[in-house]
Parts: sequence; C-alpha cells; structure tokens
Amino acid sequence: MARITDVARRAGVSPSTVSYALSGKRPISAETRRRVEAAVRELGYRPHTGGPTGVLGLLLPLRAGLRPPPGLGCAMAVVTAARGHGRDVLLITGEDGEQALRRVADALIVMDVRLRDPRLPSLRDRPSVLIGVPAEPAGLTCVDLDFRAAAERCVARLAELGHRVVALVGAPPEEYARHGAAAHRVLRGFTAAADRAGLLSSVHPSGCPTGPDAALETAGRLLRLNPAPTAVVVHNEPLLVPLLDALARLGRRVPEELSVVAICADDVALTPRTPVTSVTIPSAELGARAVELAVRALAGTAAPGVTLLPPRLTDRATTAPPA
Repeated sequence: MARITDVARRAGVSPSTVSYALSGKRPISAETRRRVEAAVRELGYRPHTGGPTGVLGLLLPLRAGLRPPPGLGCAMAVVTAARGHGRDVLLITGEDGEQALRRVADALIVMDVRLRDPRLPSLRDRPSVLIGVPAEPAGLTCVDLDFRAAAERCVARLAELGHRVVALVGAPPEEYARHGAAAHRVLRGFTAAADRAGLLSSVHPSGCPTGPDAALETAGRLLRLNPAPTAVVVHNEPLLVPLLDALARLGRRVPEELSVVAICADDVALTPRTPVTSVTIPSAELGARAVELAVRALAGTAAPGVTLLPPRLTDRATTAPPA
C-alpha cells in the first residue's frame, strides 16, 4: 500500500504539502497540485478521508512494573499544552495503539521510545513528535532531556566533591533488555564520565516492581561491595524514596556516609524528608515543546530534527564530600 511519503517522493514535495494539496487546508499552486494528484493516481494512494479532527494522539504504553520515562507528568503537560492550542488529546496506553490513532488523530506524540523502536517506519509518513530519541532519528522530530549529559553532570559533581567510588542504581533490567532510550543513554553517560574522571564505578539495574523489598535488596547489594561506593546516582524514580529509607534502615547516613544524586522530576526529588540533589527531568517543558512541534508540523512549518534539553543540576541536602 502506497504511503504519503511515497506520493511526496514521486511528486517532489514534502509529505505535508501532499496533505495540504489533498485536503485544501492551505493554498497550493496549480502545478504542485497537479503533480501531487498525478502521483496519487500512479501509486494508487488512498488518503485518510475523515478530515482534521482537532485531536493529538499520545502513545504512552503502560507496562506492568515499569513507569514510562519521563513519567506521567509529561503526559499531563502534553494535555495542558494541547488545550492552549485548542486541541484535545487521545491517550492510548497499549503497545499496539498506533494504527487506531492514525484514523482519528491529526498528529501523534510518542513516548516510551526505544533505541530501535518498531513504530518508527510508520511515523515517518505523518506528522509526529517523539518525546525520546531513537538510535537513528533521521527523518523524525524528537525532543528529550539530554540523558547522557545528565548522567555525566551527576558524575562530574560527585568527582568535584572528591568521590572516587560511585555506583549507578539504574532502571529495571527489563528496561535495558527492551533498549529503552533514556536508560541506555544514562548508562553510557555514567560509565563514560566515571572512566574519564578515573573513578571506580559499578552499575545496578534494579526494581521491577519497585518497593521496600527491592530497595532493601539494592541497598544491601551496594553496601556489600568492596570497596563500597561513597556516592550513588539513581535513575529510577519509583525506587528513590524506598532506597533512601532502606539505607537508613541499614544504618547508612546520607550524605555523611553516602551521597545520593538522582535524575528525576523535581517533585520526586523534594518528596523525601531530606531533599535530594538532582538533575531534573523537565516534564512540563518536554510536553509543551512536543505539542508545539506537533502543531507546527501540521502547519507545515516544522522540519525533522532532534532537540535535546541541557541538564540542570540542583544541589540539595544529599550530597557532600566523602568522609
């Protein structure tokens, strides 16, 4: 079955121009319209005929035990920003919801992105924005926190404080196995920064499901290391508070005996009794930018590309020089 990208290639125009030529939403020159219509006939392309719906589709798969990065706060930001543009949002939480959304949504916003995401081929032929960056983003519009730089910033701050043995408490093993983009970029940034600084480092995927038992197991594993880390980077939002509680139960004082820095939303970092030093995941900004890019794509004014938001680290009460 011919796709809109095939028509665009045959006619020598962009997919958005094909859409406008067929829908009449924007003025198109007679010559361009003729080329598009000829390509449609030659390829047998059958466009969606339902017309604009005013709906943005949000693909956010929810899987048991895994919290979708960068969290549900980002989904709420998408909804809020979309209302500012006079649009509704249809949320689909199943892994296979894309085909249904293609029939009812003007554009798609895609979360929970993998490095080699099976949804990518069909996303290149329609207006779509990814909150996340796959391994090969050519032809796609993506926005995300620079997770590799975020991990590097965490390690650099710990090295500045004098820590020489550090550990990463990362995403659940399932998230690495499915090649979650954010999880893998944090892992690479952490190990690269630790190697550059000459630090002894270790990585500990942890928690699926998360909770006190998983946190206690992870904390015990960290403290049994030889040498034991004097600082920990946490990239696992649901595990952060239980992990701090588990460290306290095991008699390890934060930050006097163990510094903790997290990559998480600010509200998560501020939840514990001791506010956590963190690189924030800017959910509101990510959601707003994704909607803006989706609306621009529908208007034919956005070009594919990757926007990475720089990490912002806030020192709080869980980091200090090693004892």
